[in-house]
Amino acid sequence: MNVNHSDRTAITAAAARIAGHVRETPVFALPPEALGLPAGAPLLLKLEHLQVSGSFKARGAFNSLLAAPVPGAGVIAASGGNHGAAVAAAARTLGVPAEIFVPEITGAAKRARIAALGARLVIGGATYDEARQASEARAAETGARLIHAYDQPAVLAGQGTLAPEIERQAPGLTHLLVAVGGGGLIGGIAGWGGATRLVAVEPEGCPALHLALAAGRPVAAPVGGVAADSLGARQIGALGFAAAQAQGIESVLVPDAAITEARRRLWDACRLAVEPGGATALAALVCGAFQPPAGARVGVLVCGANTDALV
Repeated sequence: MNVNHSDRTAITAAAARIAGHVRETPVFALPPEALGLPAGAPLLLKLEHLQVSGSFKARGAFNSLLAAPVPGAGVIAASGGNHGAAVAAAARTLGVPAEIFVPEITGAAKRARIAALGARLVIGGATYDEARQASEARAAETGARLIHAYDQPAVLAGQGTLAPEIERQAPGLTHLLVAVGGGGLIGGIAGWGGATRLVAVEPEGCPALHLALAAGRPVAAPVGGVAADSLGARQIGALGFAAAQAQGIESVLVPDAAITEARRRLWDACRLAVEPGGATALAALVCGAFQPPAGARVGVLVCGANTDALV
């Protein structure tokens, strides 16, 4: 990948800013056979589901709140669940008010997580888009700062701190599989550059990046399936799309059955309890949507665990 020095500067600054507030999550190596995959080089799982608030979203949330003064009215976010929990956690830690708008599809576990972190929880409509619109109206009314789930530079820079962390922990990684919803995670990581090839993995029911790459621009996408609450963006974010397009990132699609199976295998083999979105990247290996080339050293980003149980 080409290196964007301005993005690297922003990511380096974000890493320094959020240090002490987020965790350096571990990398776990295991033989692919342990997960029912063809024999080969050890598979590296980046266990970001162990992050503060239960997902990678804490990185972007803390960076956004720390990068500029927060108004007295606090912060507002719209979220399928994970971004909301992250903003709530960061706001509680930093002592500022937070109001989180979620759609009706957000599960009980994620709603409870947000409320337990001290934020005011609002059901903002049937879909994420409706919750986002409600959050924007509320921010305009109160003067609170709106923290976008995936399409703000500070949020992307925070998510991008995963890139140098993985680089240190897993030198020589050739491919990294990353689940994609609105594009903030893969866009942030892509901004770092480096030699590792990023592979976007999307559910068949939420193909926002896949459709955008085919069209050459962000376009409306369907939202459905088992991972819709975390990966169900109606349209890929402009920043994430630009980064993916510039880096030539490919997107592969996986069916719900592969996501459910990947989730089960993570539990059976490693006792890792993750949400469907957190298992989506592994699903590309489970169903063969991504087949590693000879000699590849593959990493899988396990990105979220805001779930009650495996069902």
